[in-house]
Amino acid sequence: MLLFYIRHGDPIYDPDSLTPLGERQAEAVAKRLALFGMDEIYASTSNRAQLTAKPTAELLKKEVQLLDFCNESHVWDEFAIDDGNGYGWIFHKPKFRRMLACAEVTMLCDRWYEYPEFQRYKFKEGVQRVNRELDGFIAGLGYEHDREQRVYRVVSHNDKRVALFAHQGFGISFLSSVLDIPYPIVADHFDMCHSGMTVIAFYNEDGIAIPKALTISNDSHIYREGLPMNYNNGGTGF
Repeated sequence: MLLFYIRHGDPIYDPDSLTPLGERQAEAVAKRLALFGMDEIYASTSNRAQLTAKPTAELLKKEVQLLDFCNESHVWDEFAIDDGNGYGWIFHKPKFRRMLACAEVTMLCDRWYEYPEFQRYKFKEGVQRVNRELDGFIAGLGYEHDREQRVYRVVSHNDKRVALFAHQGFGISFLSSVLDIPYPIVADHFDMCHSGMTVIAFYNEDGIAIPKALTISNDSHIYREGLPMNYNNGGTGF
């Protein structure tokens, strides 16, 4: 199985929608995914994720199935904090980024949220919710997560290509959960650009699958369509 994770296009957060550039990005993603062919298409219940998925669904004549647990509002409640300078993702706050990277947190591995400075937040509840929901979703695709051994038991091997359109904030939790990489490592060292495509392969090796990220937040469709590059509207073009 190949699992394609796509962040929504350039957004308008209020009201929840896409900019004209985001709409072009969604069309570029659709052209790229149409070359592969998707067996199933899923999207967060947010409008911007659904609008990004829409061109792909139209090209492939597939229904978009909605997953509320992927909605960014949930992880925002769990992984956004107020550090005195307003609310923001933990991975956008310099003080907390340094804490995520410190040796004490690293040594806690999957229990990173037990670090004293973190215990007053909802990080533990967020990790457990995302793990539970994603494990259920992927089990429905034929792969049962054994978190103790950090592998997936292949219940129903398949060659499906599955697309999931969602968000950056949820995407960080998604990568951590699916790949069994502690959240602080992913949050500090990985990112997802608008309409960026991550592809994760579940290879069957004698009934066991250890998912491998073939590409992370790939944006070659943006180059292919000649769209302007401005990484997450942060002033970095490459």
